[in-house]
Amino acid sequence: MTIHLMAKSKVALAAFAALASASMMAPTWAQNYPITPEQQATAKAVAQSGVPLSALAANAPDRYTIKSGDTLWGISSLFLKSPWRWPELWGMNLDQIKNPHRIYPGQVLVLERKDGMATLRVDDGSGSGMESGGSNGTVRLSPRNRIEQLGDNALPTLKPSVIEPFLAEPIIIDAAEFALAPRIVAAQEGRVLLTRGDRAYARGPNGAPLLDDGATEKLFRVFRTATPLKDPDTGQVIGFEAVYAGKARLLSSETTSEENGSDGKAQSVIVPARIDIISAKEEMRVGDRLLPEPPRDIRTYTPHAPQGPLSARIVSVYGSAVVNAAQNQVVVINKGRLDGVDSGTVLAILKDGARIIDKQDPNRPLLKLPDERNGLLMVFRPFDHLSYGLILDITDGVKVGDRLSAPR
Repeated sequence: MTIHLMAKSKVALAAFAALASASMMAPTWAQNYPITPEQQATAKAVAQSGVPLSALAANAPDRYTIKSGDTLWGISSLFLKSPWRWPELWGMNLDQIKNPHRIYPGQVLVLERKDGMATLRVDDGSGSGMESGGSNGTVRLSPRNRIEQLGDNALPTLKPSVIEPFLAEPIIIDAAEFALAPRIVAAQEGRVLLTRGDRAYARGPNGAPLLDDGATEKLFRVFRTATPLKDPDTGQVIGFEAVYAGKARLLSSETTSEENGSDGKAQSVIVPARIDIISAKEEMRVGDRLLPEPPRDIRTYTPHAPQGPLSARIVSVYGSAVVNAAQNQVVVINKGRLDGVDSGTVLAILKDGARIIDKQDPNRPLLKLPDERNGLLMVFRPFDHLSYGLILDITDGVKVGDRLSAPR
């Protein structure tokens, strides 16, 4: 008995992997992420001969068994000096790795070195192996003794748990847009600060009432007053960062009622909407703004170098009490979508070279030592002029003003 899986005609990118070899398995199709012509060309070029041994990581293993928890970034780092050069890793085994979307625990990658070049193959461990079909693009998988339902256990490019919290928290917003967002106007019993479990009251912007249509649950993110972000090069404000404080649930709409004033005349009174604070990262207060909770967005990030030269600076380190950023922390950079930055763009973090006096020169000139690479950063949430980036690895602390460049 053989199992036939039709290979996807459009190869895309979220992780590299051979198709899994397991019997009695329902086919699992990869998500459809496009791959650029340049990446395809790189993979095909490498497929002809492999990569130079000089491109391999110093301790690249001869064999590696993929484990649960592995990521494309981590596995690429095992074999290559530059993990973002994943198309070359894919190209090392283009014949077997028909779809670079998926990686599965238990697959064995074998590194082979010959004539100054390196290639990578998948060891199926059966002797019969996996074979590609003819022109119909069918991949035939022979049954094995071990039966495993893979389902959707494909491994991610990067661990979602590292990035997901930051998708909900920081946000770049226009100051005018922020000013028009609904706001908290009061708390129960005259409280100044609000936290989880507290009741509060809110109003819509500019006389537009905050309404609950009753059709679906209305959730809001609560943000503190937006902080201006300045470009380190020009000093100009290029955006505003709203500080995430927590979440709230809308309980009832904002309305109006008629009641008699102190003079006995009827007057219209605004009755604010009721909200409950359902989670709190920081204490909230009157004046904080409400922005609608967007649908949960689980993304797959594919690290890649920018298409051309790119120079950027770090604008801020996320976290109100943080001065220096370390690995897996988030920073804002002064480049965005309009500068060619997208999700997955990898940039090298540069440490500013020290300035010293050449005391052995009679003229005692000032020397500026070259900037040295301090780590790598990956953009995960780009806006027009600013982007949030995750520090993937770092040698020393990262601070505002540090320079970034394409990792060539």
